[in-house]
Amino acid sequence: MCVRTLGFVLVLFPGLLQAQGCDPPRLVHGNFLPRQETYSDRTTITYSCDNGYKPVVEGWWATSTCERGKWSHEPQCIDESSCLPPTIPNGKYPKNSKGWYEDGSTLMITCDGGFEHQNQFTTITCGNGKWSSAPVCERSMSACSAPPKIPHAVIIHGYQEVFAAGSEVQYECEDGYTAHTKKSVCIQRNWTPVPTCRSSNERDTRLRYTTIQNCGNFPVIENAVAQQTSQYHLTYRCQRLYRLVGPEKVRCISSGLMWSNLPECRANFCAVNTNDNRAYISVGTVHIENGEEERVECVKPHSWSYEHYSKVQCINGRVEATKCCNRVEHAVECKAQL
Repeated sequence: MCVRTLGFVLVLFPGLLQAQGCDPPRLVHGNFLPRQETYSDRTTITYSCDNGYKPVVEGWWATSTCERGKWSHEPQCIDESSCLPPTIPNGKYPKNSKGWYEDGSTLMITCDGGFEHQNQFTTITCGNGKWSSAPVCERSMSACSAPPKIPHAVIIHGYQEVFAAGSEVQYECEDGYTAHTKKSVCIQRNWTPVPTCRSSNERDTRLRYTTIQNCGNFPVIENAVAQQTSQYHLTYRCQRLYRLVGPEKVRCISSGLMWSNLPECRANFCAVNTNDNRAYISVGTVHIENGEEERVECVKPHSWSYEHYSKVQCINGRVEATKCCNRVEHAVECKAQL
C-alpha cells in the first residue's frame, strides 16, 4: 500500500523543478542594479555605462531580464563611436555576431526580392556612432503582388506580399483534385495564368500546344530578348551582364493560352561604386561581367605623376582589386588590396 501511495504521489507531482536562475552579468565599463549573487528567473536589472560608452541597445540606460539561465539581452557597454544594427525596410545586410558594429564599418545593403535600390547608393558606413544615409529599397516596377487564390488549392511557398519578376510559385491541389500545370510565374507585375484544380472524376485531357501566334504577345522577361525561331517556339537571349537560368525555348499551351515554363536572366556581374572609394575618380557605378577585368581610374597623388588606376576583377560575384598604381608599377608589382 505504501509503495502504491508513493507511486501515486510521484505521478501527481513529478518533481516540480525550479526555473533556472542567472549569475550576475559581466559588465565591463558599466554598472547595474540590483546587485545580487544570483537572480531568479524573470528578474530584471537596469544598467548604464561609463563616460565614453553606451548600452548595446538604444538609450543611455537599458534593462535586461533573466530568462531560463541567460540574460536577454546580454548587458554590454560599447564605445560611443560604435553603431547599433541599422533598420533597413525591405533590405538586409550581413549580421554581426556581437550585435553591434565598430566605428568605420561598412555594410552592403541588399534589397529583398521584388524591391530595388532607389538610387546608386548600396552601402552605409558607421561614423562616430551614427550610420551614413541608408539606401532606400523601393518596390520594383516589375514586381507582382501575392498570387491569386484558386479553389481547391494551396501554394507551396511562404506567404509574402511582394514577389520579384521571374518568381515562380507552385500550386498543390487538395486530395481528389488534379491540375495539368501547377506553376505560375511573375512577369511584369502579372502572374501567368494559374492552374485549375479539377475533380479527379472529370475526364482528363492531354496538354496540347499551339502556334506562337495564338498566344498573343510574347512574355516579357526582365533583361532578356525574345525571338521567334519556329512556328511553335520562342528563344530567349539574356542581355550583357546577365545569364540565362531555365529553358532557352518556350511554347504556347493551347488549353489555357499560356506559356510553358519561362526562364529568367540572373545578374552575372559585379558592381563597383566609385563614390565609395576616395582613391577612385568618381564616375558612378562600374559594372564588370563575371570573369572579366576592368580598369578603374584613380586620383593621381601628384599633378605631375603618371595616371594611376586599379585593375578590378569580378570573380564569381566577388570583387578583387589591385591598389592604385601607375603603368610602371603595374608592370613590376602592384598587389591586390586585402
